[in-house]
Amino acid sequence: QVQVVESGGGLVQAGGSLRLSCAASGGTFSSNYAMGWFRQAPGKEREFVAAISWSGDNTYYTDSVKGRFAISRGNAKNTVYLQMNSLKPEDTAVYYCAAQSSGTYYDSLRSPSLYDYWGQGTQVTVSS
Repeated sequence: QVQVVESGGGLVQAGGSLRLSCAASGGTFSSNYAMGWFRQAPGKEREFVAAISWSGDNTYYTDSVKGRFAISRGNAKNTVYLQMNSLKPEDTAVYYCAAQSSGTYYDSLRSPSLYDYWGQGTQVTVSS
């Protein structure tokens, strides 16, 4: 069974930065998995934040985080990071990491239903 584990959440003031980490392991997980970040605020649906294709060649972001967040893979292809800068109170949510087999393009990477494995989430709270 593939396990996906996020870390790095916390409480930060508006304008600050956080870096989330995600590591996937076990089961059939291989380097051919795209990785995505989603978030869910209280009372709202889970929304796409950012994703990186299995090759690492393509990255995608939701409009509200473009220019502030950056997704990247570690040297070990089973790790992915989300660098979050210039954080705003509206970024407050539980952030989830997910893995999608052979994911490459935006239409599939932005769709939570197309992901195969999910982490348990990490809380990010941005105070004003």
